[in-house]
Formats: sequence, C-alpha cells, structure tokens
Amino acid sequence: MRRRPPSPLRLGSLARRGRADVAEPRIPFRVPPMLATLGSEPFHRPGFVYEEKYDGYRILAYKEGRRVTLLTRNLKDRTADFPEVAHAVGTLRVPTLLLDGEIAIFDKNGVSHFQLLQRREEGQGDGAAQYAVFDCLYVRGRDLRSSPLAERRRALEAEVPDAPPLLLARRLADDGFVAFAEARRRGLEGLIAKDAASPYVAGTRSPAWRKVKVRAEEEFVIAGFTRPEGSRQHFGALLVGAWDHGKLRYAGKVGTGFTTRTLDELSRRFRTLVRDTSPFDEPVRERGVTWLEPELAAQIGFTEMTGDGKLRHPTYLGLREDKSAREVEWPAATSGGRGPQTAKRRSSDREAALFRPRSAVGSPRGRGAGFPPGRRPTPPRSSRSRPRAPDP
Repeated sequence: MRRRPPSPLRLGSLARRGRADVAEPRIPFRVPPMLATLGSEPFHRPGFVYEEKYDGYRILAYKEGRRVTLLTRNLKDRTADFPEVAHAVGTLRVPTLLLDGEIAIFDKNGVSHFQLLQRREEGQGDGAAQYAVFDCLYVRGRDLRSSPLAERRRALEAEVPDAPPLLLARRLADDGFVAFAEARRRGLEGLIAKDAASPYVAGTRSPAWRKVKVRAEEEFVIAGFTRPEGSRQHFGALLVGAWDHGKLRYAGKVGTGFTTRTLDELSRRFRTLVRDTSPFDEPVRERGVTWLEPELAAQIGFTEMTGDGKLRHPTYLGLREDKSAREVEWPAATSGGRGPQTAKRRSSDREAALFRPRSAVGSPRGRGAGFPPGRRPTPPRSSRSRPRAPDP
C-alpha cells in the first residue's frame, strides 16, 4: 500500500517527488527562538562577539529532507510567504538542518528595513527577501543546542553558503565599542553582542545575548485609536503601550506613517477587538477613543522617549505578525526607567565615536570583523572609561 507523501510546501526542484514509501528525515523538536536582553549602551567584554542586528522577521528554518518549514518566533508558518528563501534552504545538500536567522529586505546601501518587508506584504514593493542566518541548532541528526555558540557558528559556515538569498549574519569588529560605532555609521538597526561560549537556550531571554539599539525603533501594543479628522479615513491615531511587570503601560499616540491601504487593513483588524474599557493600567486622558483588546503588536519609529515614558515624533512602521503582543515588554534597560534614546548618549557613546574608522567597512555580507590586518583602532587603556557589561 502506497502512503501519501507529506503535505508541506515544496518549491522548484523540491516539487519532484521520489519514492512515496521512503520516509523523510525529521527533526525531533520544534522550539521558540532564544531571545536577547536589551542593553542601554554599548560595551566591550572579552569572550563576546558582535553581530549586525537585522530589521525583519525572526525565522527558524527547518529542513527535513525535501520538506522545508519557515516558522516565526510564535511558531506561525510563513513558508508560503517567502518561497525564494524556502527554495534556497531546500537545495542545501544536508538531510536535516535547523537554522535561526532573520528574513529581511535590504536597501541599496545594504541596510535592512522592516518597512520594506511591510511594503512587499502589502503588495506595494517587490524587494527580494533574504535570510540572514546567525545560528545552527541541528544538523545531520545532531542536536547542537548545548554546544557553544562558536561551535554552532562553525557548523553554520560549513553547511550554508554566503550567497543571496542566504546570508551569513555579518560579524562586526571584535571590540564592542568599535562595533557600535560601525553599526551607527552604517545606519544599522543596532548590534547583537553574544557570549561565544553560550549554549542555545530556546524560548528564554538570556543575558548571554544582548542587543544594543542604534535606530530608535521598538515594538508596541496597539490598545486603541482616536476618531479620524479631516480627510483621514477610519481612525486618527493609534494609542500604544507595552507590558511592564504584567501591566500595560501607555506610551503615547501614533498618528503618522499610514498609507490608505494600511488604514483599511488596520480598520478591518480592529473590528473584532473593540472593548468598552481602557486596557492601560493608568488613566489615559484622550477624547474620542475606541479601546481595543491588546492583541496586535506594531513596529514604531521615534526620535526619543521622554523622561515620563512618552514617545516623541512616533511613526507607524508596520504590524509585527511574527510576535505575540504579550511578548512586547516596556522598552527600557530596566523597567520603570526611561526608554531608549531618552537623552544624548553618555560617555560610552563619545568614546565609540573616537574609534570611528576613516574608510567604509564594505559589503554588509562579509564574514570579517570589518578592519584590514594591522588597521584596528587602539582602545583606550583606562578601564574606568569603558563600562563593563554586567555579569550574566
């Protein structure tokens, strides 16, 4: 008796089926990704490596024989949405492979932007999605989650070519301050500092991985909207916030960044979320508000966060379909404190500027640290001038 072949998406050459009675190899688990904690400022610490932070969808790619599945951090299947990535993973000559990375679209300068992904999903852009891969959790039947990051990176480089639409996540300079200056100069979203000896702890926000933002963008929860004014359709502004110790804290109104199509789509999504009372913990003094169940997360750009935790000049960038609204925590290094970009950068930022290289680093797709041999800037000798990362 012939069995039906498995149903997940096969693309291009993957669509040619072999013998139906040959079982596909399987990866024996599905896991949420390991998450980074938020750092308030750049730092350097021996044993850490510094990677470019990409502005896209966090995706775990499962390759099981000819079967390819792309899952978001909340295990939503996005395989059909990024066929070029699924096909590229499927053509790798390895029977089983589990990769962690970010699907993003890059501008002409090689910098990723979440808005470019949103435009593609809205049918308003045709940018090619690329998968920047930074970790390998399983390969050829071997579970690597307990192995140190350095070993997992070697396995990644052995199995995955650095050729679009697959990219090996770019390592920045070995010095944390130089890496931050490099990220800022290139206009990156930020960097991720990782302990090279750390295992992969799925589903946890670990101090072994720390993200340091350059661009002022964060996820916020949509919890209401105001009435439209003038020629605006559907709504005027979004009321957004984030979770702080289990309570939804108000961060302000977002009234710009919407296209006509975005207004239509958000209005449609809001219809089933309307509620009678405010979901925020504190009173919000706004008139004409329609309150919503806090179930949608959005990416918001802003210039800074005020001392009382309100966004300045916020702009809507898109919905975060890859994240649960319950995961959106208050964007501060310590809850109850100020958010990122609150004030001018302190001494660490000024020090980072001292290390700014005189020439461009080059392609964002390279594997190197970004400085030619013998040209690395010399860090200051005073340990007092360079903040050390807190112990995990």
